Amino acid sequence: MNAMNFIEPEERIALRKAVAELGAKYGHEYYARKARADEKTHELWDEAGRLGYLGVNVPEEYGGGGAGIADLAAVLEELAAAGSPLLLMVVSPAICGTVISRFGTEEQKKQWLPGIADGTKRMVFAITEPDAGSNSHKITTTAKRDGGGWVLNGRKVYISGVDEADAVLVVGRMEDSKTGRLKPALFILPANTEGFEYTKIPMDIVAPENQFSLFLDDVHLPAEALVGEEDAAIAQLFAGLNPERIMGASFSLGIARYALSKAVGYANQRQVWGTPIGAHQGLAHPLAEIKIELELAKLMTQKAASLYDSGDDFGAGESANMAKYAAAEVAIRATDQAVQTHGGNGLATEYGLGTLVTAVRLGRIAPVSREMVLNFVGQHSLGLPKSY
Repeated sequence: MNAMNFIEPEERIALRKAVAELGAKYGHEYYARKARADEKTHELWDEAGRLGYLGVNVPEEYGGGGAGIADLAAVLEELAAAGSPLLLMVVSPAICGTVISRFGTEEQKKQWLPGIADGTKRMVFAITEPDAGSNSHKITTTAKRDGGGWVLNGRKVYISGVDEADAVLVVGRMEDSKTGRLKPALFILPANTEGFEYTKIPMDIVAPENQFSLFLDDVHLPAEALVGEEDAAIAQLFAGLNPERIMGASFSLGIARYALSKAVGYANQRQVWGTPIGAHQGLAHPLAEIKIELELAKLMTQKAASLYDSGDDFGAGESANMAKYAAAEVAIRATDQAVQTHGGNGLATEYGLGTLVTAVRLGRIAPVSREMVLNFVGQHSLGLPKSY
């Protein structure tokens, strides 16, 4: 999608159609059943991987589709709109796949990218800490040189999908040999590494992906575990965060589409006093507002992806933050109004909406909180003084 063209290219429209067909084959009933049984959506993930949908953004020489984040975001949105949002798409192909393909060594690319692209390998991302929250400058996980390798110590919290992962992309800090100050660094940590432990965090969200606390206690890694150049660490970190926000927006957009579709279907079919309830403005107007907000959020998400894919990291940062904010808000509104449109049926298991009430709320918190987005816009877009 170029700057003046609001129509997606034919290839992406075809991709959306194909992914929507795959999503419909599984649907929300499959997703909810798996989540409630504490099982994984491996069948859907594996089929999406075999069909090439998980790796559309990975370079072709490493088994991917060679396209951009815009295409990967379209895949996630369509799966979510079919009722099966795959959260690990945000971290494995989007964050980890992007960081490794942009900054990894040739050996790291060969080892990880083909598996990330076809879904046979999953890598998750560990940045959040109990005491640092959104402040990446306060990360306390340290990496110290040890002979030819590294020793990592620290804790992480709310890390998605560790029980499914082959490896974790860990954000730590290491000492700058010139200044002595600590600077961010990224390490690939195989999940079976000695000294690495994790525990599940009980959550009230019905989702197949679990959240974990991570403990790194004198974890020894070889020299080649470090991703990219030592001096480019902050750039490498932020290169992964824009795709994360764009994918987070697409995750929310897809769920909003699913909820709105359910609400409209019910409002057309359900009759009271001889007329469909959708004829009443008390229901029609809120749904129309949601449709407008959804289209606006989708445009901003496409703008962010277009800027990112064109190489404009800073411009993408502003748009990605705005897109993630707008998409999270409309997902919450769409789900709430869909439940309201259904009345008591909105919380009945067979109608497939109750599971989303807590799930959409996550979009306001992660991957960056609503308040931090507002701080970013206030400071960078409006030029207001920094508040923290």
